[in-house]
Amino acid sequence: MDEQRTGTEVDTEAETPATPVGAGMDRGAGGGGSGPEDDEGRTSPSRVPAWLRTVGRGWRHPRLRWPKRVALALVLVSVLSLLAAGTALRINYAGDPAPGTQTRNRDALWMGHAWVDGRKKDADVKALAKRLRATGIRDLYVHAGPLEHDGTLPESAYPRARWLVEAVHRELPGVRVQAWLGDVLATEGEVGMRLERAATRAAVVRSAGQILDAGFEGAHFDLEPLHSDDSNYLSLLDDLRRVTRAHDAQLSIAAHQIDPLPNLHSVFGAFTAHPKWWSQSFFGQVARRVDQIAVMSYDTALPLESLYGGYVAEQTSLALEVTPKSTDLLMGLPFYYEDNMDHHGSAETVAAAVRGTRLGLSRTDRTREHFGVALYVDFAAREKDWTEYEEGWLR
Repeated sequence: MDEQRTGTEVDTEAETPATPVGAGMDRGAGGGGSGPEDDEGRTSPSRVPAWLRTVGRGWRHPRLRWPKRVALALVLVSVLSLLAAGTALRINYAGDPAPGTQTRNRDALWMGHAWVDGRKKDADVKALAKRLRATGIRDLYVHAGPLEHDGTLPESAYPRARWLVEAVHRELPGVRVQAWLGDVLATEGEVGMRLERAATRAAVVRSAGQILDAGFEGAHFDLEPLHSDDSNYLSLLDDLRRVTRAHDAQLSIAAHQIDPLPNLHSVFGAFTAHPKWWSQSFFGQVARRVDQIAVMSYDTALPLESLYGGYVAEQTSLALEVTPKSTDLLMGLPFYYEDNMDHHGSAETVAAAVRGTRLGLSRTDRTREHFGVALYVDFAAREKDWTEYEEGWLR
C-alpha cells in the first residue's frame, strides 16, 4: 500500500536495505564540462557546434522577448507556489496537540499473508499478543488474498484462517480479525480488475461472504488505483455492506488521500493519468458506506519530517470534516522504511505521522471517539516504529 500498494505482494520476514538512488555515480572531475576552453578558460566559439550557435541566435531573437518573459513568470509562479505550500505545511505542524488526543482503543494493524498460509504457529501468536496487549489495537487486517481480476478468491489462499481467528481470540480477547483483500484495478492500464463489470462486482461480494463464512470478522478492501468519483466502487460498497451486516461483521477499506487543494486530483490526472487523490466529497461518500475507513497517509514524496507531519495534520482535518461520527476513521502510520521517489524514510516517520494526526484531531474534532491509527505493516516494522507509536499515541 505504497502509492499503489494493493495487498497483492508477498511479505518477507527481513527488510532489504535500500540503496540510495545514484549511489556511486560520481559527477565530479571530467564530467559536465561545456566544451574546449582557450588559454583564459573561455569556450572557443569556433569549437561550439553549429546547431548550438543557431539555438543561441534564435533565443536572442526580439520576437521571443515576450514569450521568454511569460516563461520566466510561469517559473516564478511555480517556485513561489511551492514555497507557499511548504510554508503552509510547516505552519500546520506547529503548536501542541490538545490533551486527550491519544488512542481511543480503535487502532488497527495491517498484517502479512504468513498468518494464514501456514508459516505462522502458536508461538508467533503468543509473541504477537505480548506486543499488542498494552496497545490500542482492536482490529487486525490480515492479508488473505489477493483477489483474482474477475473478483473471485480461491479458498487455497487462506488455509489457516480459522486457526488464526481462534488463536487470536484466545490470546487477545476483544481483538477482531478481518480479511484484507486487494487487487490492482485496470484504471491506468490494460491488466487488472474492472469494477465497471457487474459480474466482477458480484464475484467480489461472493468472495466477501466466503471469507466471512471461513471465520473472519470483517472484510477489509484495498483496491488501487481507485480514481475519485467512481460510481461502480460506491455500488460495490453498498452490496458489500449488506453482506457484512448479515454476518454481523465489519466492512472496512483502505482509502486514498484527499485533495490538499480543491480539484487537485483532476489537475494531476490531466497531466499524469494518475490522479492520486480523492475529492473530499467522494471520501465522504465512501465513509458513509463503511464501518471503518483507513487513510493511506504515507508515500507523499515530501522530503522533510515537518512537511510530512503538516500534511498528515491537514489530511486528518479534511477526513474528519466528512466522516460520519459513527464510522471509525483511522490515519495510516508508516511502519516501514524505504527511500524512493514516493517515500523518504527520514521524513515519513511514525513520530511525525502521530504528531500530525493529533494536531489535526485537536483542531477539528478532538473529542471524536470513533477515531484511531492504522499501522502499516507488521512484517516491515522496526522497534523504533513501535516505540514512536507507543510514546506518541498511547501515553
